[in-house]
Amino acid sequence: MSILVTEKKLRDFVEAVFLTYNLTKEEAFVCSDNLVMADMRGVHSHGVARLKRYVDSIAQGLIFPLKKPTVVLETPNTATIDGNAGLGQIVGYHSTKIAIEKAKKTGIGVVTVRNSNHYGIAGYYANMMLQEKLLGISMTNSAPLVVPTFGKEMMLGTNPISLAAPTKRNRPFFLDMATSVVPRGKLEVYNREGKTMPDGWCVDEKGKACSDPAKVLNNMSNRIGGGILPLGGEGELFSGYKGYGLALIVDILCGVLSGGAYSDLVYGEGKEGKGEPPNVGHFFMALKIENFVDFDTFTSKMDDLLDRIKKSAKAEGENRIYIHGEKEYEKVEKYQKEGIPLQEKVYETLQNIAKERKLDFSLR
Repeated sequence: MSILVTEKKLRDFVEAVFLTYNLTKEEAFVCSDNLVMADMRGVHSHGVARLKRYVDSIAQGLIFPLKKPTVVLETPNTATIDGNAGLGQIVGYHSTKIAIEKAKKTGIGVVTVRNSNHYGIAGYYANMMLQEKLLGISMTNSAPLVVPTFGKEMMLGTNPISLAAPTKRNRPFFLDMATSVVPRGKLEVYNREGKTMPDGWCVDEKGKACSDPAKVLNNMSNRIGGGILPLGGEGELFSGYKGYGLALIVDILCGVLSGGAYSDLVYGEGKEGKGEPPNVGHFFMALKIENFVDFDTFTSKMDDLLDRIKKSAKAEGENRIYIHGEKEYEKVEKYQKEGIPLQEKVYETLQNIAKERKLDFSLR
């Protein structure tokens, strides 16, 4: 069952939660904007359902909300940032601003980040670059949840990649995808709804296909074995090794290049099995289009490219070919009019957070 809530009230509530940690108004807005943007785009696995994770991590000393990111190394068009175990959304926002500034000055801005936390949806930062008429790329590594091809141990994160590109007439191209078959949040959604997962999403402790989300989530939480499969699925028949390779690329750019953590070192157990800040890494690249081709030419050609795809022959029984981002843009328009659907359990969790933080709670 879903409960419809208004966008503004949800934004204001989440912002109020972060303000209780003495964040600035801008910082609290960024954190709220990031989470609500995910829900508005229909990516509920990365929306306000994640708020409890941040609240708990702050309480456990894994996230330090008042610590600011610092520049470790810098050139005119690159930077390496230490997130100082702060809120990933704030680290990501400030790092993206640096990439944007450098791209506007030099044509390209590349920023890699270490020692951060979960930063929400990758597309939030690609969209920041898009709003500045730049071509934007955002990536992050994450907790090891994905088994490599032919493996049965979680060694890689879902390691998402996002790329946003401006257009003239069409909606912007907006890719935001995990390099795994699905993100962990999708398993959690299926588990909350009591659904059976499709074959090809996950494997059990023996490395064999498993469709029970509760079992897989339990195995993952207790490190019993198994996990999510790379994009493409099990083995080589459906090219799961390609998703595995993409995940490694993200780890190289986010973890190795930043001098941070990668693979199963992200969200490490720490000394004596005690939790420690996860040392998540990010990667941001902003490209000034005019340094490659006239902006008008680029956007015209983007429209032509997307039009060619959309107007191409449809499969039998299908009447539309979607471009990446279209469904999400349409969700935004729908939810702005009708309200955002939140699962009942998520709504109840927000109510509990409101009580803990001594906040009023009214989202409808």
